[in-house]
Amino acid sequence: MNTISPTPQGVKLSVRGLCKSYTGNEVLKGIDLEVAAAEIFVIMGPAGSGKSVLLRQIIGLEEPDKGEVLIQGEPIQSPDITTRYRVAMVFQSGALLTSMTVGENVGFYLAQHRLKTPDQIAEIVAKDLQEAGLKGIENKMPDELSGGMRRRVAIARALAVEPQLILYDEPTGELDPVSCVNIAEDIVRLNGRIGATSVVVSHGRELALGIAHRIAVLDEGRIIAIGTPDEVKSNPDPRVQNYLTAGISPTLASSGRALPNVSIPRHDVPPPPPAAPNDEGREFGVAPAGHLHLAPPAAAAKGRK
Repeated sequence: MNTISPTPQGVKLSVRGLCKSYTGNEVLKGIDLEVAAAEIFVIMGPAGSGKSVLLRQIIGLEEPDKGEVLIQGEPIQSPDITTRYRVAMVFQSGALLTSMTVGENVGFYLAQHRLKTPDQIAEIVAKDLQEAGLKGIENKMPDELSGGMRRRVAIARALAVEPQLILYDEPTGELDPVSCVNIAEDIVRLNGRIGATSVVVSHGRELALGIAHRIAVLDEGRIIAIGTPDEVKSNPDPRVQNYLTAGISPTLASSGRALPNVSIPRHDVPPPPPAAPNDEGREFGVAPAGHLHLAPPAAAAKGRK
């Protein structure tokens, strides 16, 4: 297993006492989570468990009813936080601009904010596409690509801003098995190379158990299990086991052979600090936080020469 860089680029993230309701329906019920810098943390759970709602709070698309999201201990509402921390989002659809080439999509933020010269942007685009396993496709259009390739272009676009936090929304959703493996390997490899904190929201059991340093299982708005892949697999809570073995024959489920073994090497990360005491009986664990602000001009310009 690789070791973590002594100066990781990733940031520490926190979610504290997070609650969210819609028209009286309580969706998030007091989420308290911490994640260490440079960690790959996966939030998984069944449909309707609150994963997407939690992600919207984390990236700042919605305001929680109660609680807060912190970057390096600072509230995401801090007015200058986006000048110091860089966050990128990889959407399930890829969210590519169909009127632009692949290269224009990857370099869009740098060009829009005039952070680099055209030659510098072209060099960065080529490097990040190669890093994502897509060397030489700068001039292709998004509609010429498969679903897996579009997802990898979205990863290359995220890399262009040299993020300290990357948020992945269902990165392998609706992809074929080979593409799923490619995306999983990309997430692990890039996490190890750039040291960014990686937060993955997914319902995919194989992805979560295969790439995560730690996993949180969300059910009905609460964290019901948290730990390493092996710890989650052995968690006796019937809700966890029902989720992990859903659709699997009872014989395989009882043998444990139906659950994938972790085989993708991941770098070590320091253990996160314990969650603070909670006098309201909320459940605790370890998970990510962040805010969706791609690198502002002053911050992004420092990274690439």
